[in-house]
Amino acid sequence: MPNLQNAKKALRQSVVRAGRNKLMNERIDYMRRSFRKLLAEKKLDEAKKLVSELAQALDKAVGKNILKKNAAARIKSRTMAHLNKIAKK
Repeated sequence: MPNLQNAKKALRQSVVRAGRNKLMNERIDYMRRSFRKLLAEKKLDEAKKLVSELAQALDKAVGKNILKKNAAARIKSRTMAHLNKIAKK
């Protein structure tokens, strides 16, 4: 447990930020699961809409240093590849 006042404040801040980051990560994970379900059900229009929302959420997470830039790019690339693969069939 921190003794100094600024260390106590830093601990409080880190707890709040960790909670906020966790919410963002859970939202992204939920969107990715929903996207996979939509692809399995062949609902391409809804999947396309969700892909744009997911990309926007990923970009926001990168801007807030929750995700790394290349990790977000990899997720976006893979989701688009899956969408294009299903759309061709």
